[in-house]
Amino acid sequence: MGLKKHLIKPFASKIARDINRWASDAVSAQEKVFQNLIQSARKTAFGKEHGFDKINSYEAFKNQVPIRDYEGIRPYIERIKEGEKNVLWKGVPMYFAKTSGTTSGVKYIPLTKESIPNHFGSARNALFNYYARTGDGSFLDGKMIFLSGSPKLTKTAGINTGRLSGIVNHQVPGWLRTNQLPSYETNCIEDWEEKLERIIDETIDQDMRLISGIPPWVQMYYERLLERTGKQTIMEIFPNYSVFAYGGVNFEPYRAKLEELVGQSLNSVETFPASEGFIAFQDAFPHQGLLLNANSGIFFEFIPAEEIFKDNPTRYSLKEIELGVNYALIINNNAGLWGYNIGDTIKFVSKNPYRLIVTGRVKHFISAFGEHVIGKEVEEAMLKIADQENIKITEFTVAPQISPPEGGLPYHEWFVEFDEVPFGLETFASKLDSEMVNQNIYYEDLIDGGILRPLKITPLQKNAFRQYMKTQGKLGGQNKVPRLSNDRKIADALKNYVR
Repeated sequence: MGLKKHLIKPFASKIARDINRWASDAVSAQEKVFQNLIQSARKTAFGKEHGFDKINSYEAFKNQVPIRDYEGIRPYIERIKEGEKNVLWKGVPMYFAKTSGTTSGVKYIPLTKESIPNHFGSARNALFNYYARTGDGSFLDGKMIFLSGSPKLTKTAGINTGRLSGIVNHQVPGWLRTNQLPSYETNCIEDWEEKLERIIDETIDQDMRLISGIPPWVQMYYERLLERTGKQTIMEIFPNYSVFAYGGVNFEPYRAKLEELVGQSLNSVETFPASEGFIAFQDAFPHQGLLLNANSGIFFEFIPAEEIFKDNPTRYSLKEIELGVNYALIINNNAGLWGYNIGDTIKFVSKNPYRLIVTGRVKHFISAFGEHVIGKEVEEAMLKIADQENIKITEFTVAPQISPPEGGLPYHEWFVEFDEVPFGLETFASKLDSEMVNQNIYYEDLIDGGILRPLKITPLQKNAFRQYMKTQGKLGGQNKVPRLSNDRKIADALKNYVR
């Protein structure tokens, strides 16, 4: 047994026991988090304005605190940026996580001394729990790579500001930093393609055992490694590679291609991180769903997704949720986010313990004709038919075509980058359309009623999505292509890459 693996084993076992304990009574854990949050923020500007001193129950909280997106909380963020203390949370934030939004431009998400453990500690706990559950801690005695954003920070009103993945990089303890790649200097490179080449320089001859990142960018890393070495599989380059950690997107659309590049299936740890908080992580191996992080400074609320844009949507606490319902995820946390809509939608697949799957984004849907198709539905349809037909998909996105230039009924247009375009593309499209009918009853009604015609597939050139992301200044890092959108902005840009 390697030294670090041996030393960390008791700590990993303790973390797994702690997770078992709070996960077995997550509702009580949430109630304690709620009470602590309200008590801690009573003397803040937000707490005074919203009567926190009178809040003694979740029902009272709902009456006092409305649901907000970033625009709703921006005035408080601006006060912090102007130097005011005790605005959303006591004191001032340790960091601002800087992220871009589709409607709000640059967003500044506060991170506090109390909330930092939610981000780094939860990521660590997910990996240590994996060790305790599987007995595989070999990754601790080799090199690890975290494909992330730059750790370079700037100052905003004296507050360190940067990308979340870069901020978390500063929290890595010394004993782990000796295992970590790439170097700080390489991680600071902003240009993704240049950064990738430097990462390969630093890792190509190392004993890589854990690789972490968003699947499409990890795929790009694998492909460049194979090009550089002339090897057939990643396992030939890294024979001790044992764990793939990922989050941010559904792994399944990428699984077949990544496993082909690696040369075998790998154990993996799935996480659900966001700039606003570390929401959930995989706690059992294998098992469907991610364990809600119910004991880590976040009090969660859940709104039926179809109500999220209403003035007074129905709000539920954890004990009130139902399985299989599509909820918009709302957080209240110890960084001072209150009634905050993070924009993600989820469904619970288990209550004992509370495990969830991510179904998409609140703003990423297609409902040009009332069908309200969501990300989970298009992904599951594509995965099922691609698996049946033994076809590998590199990437895809879907958009409505309301006024077809060729005339006729409108349809959903699927822009797909295939590993190899299937010979019977029309047959593939027909089967995919049938599966979408199975996935969404509203889509079925529109097809049966002659409002929509069956979907159309537009195959794209190799690396089309990478080229598109490059033109948007979003190549690499934590950036993701939306699975679907209710307009043609992405679709029109992708027309430049039609095969």
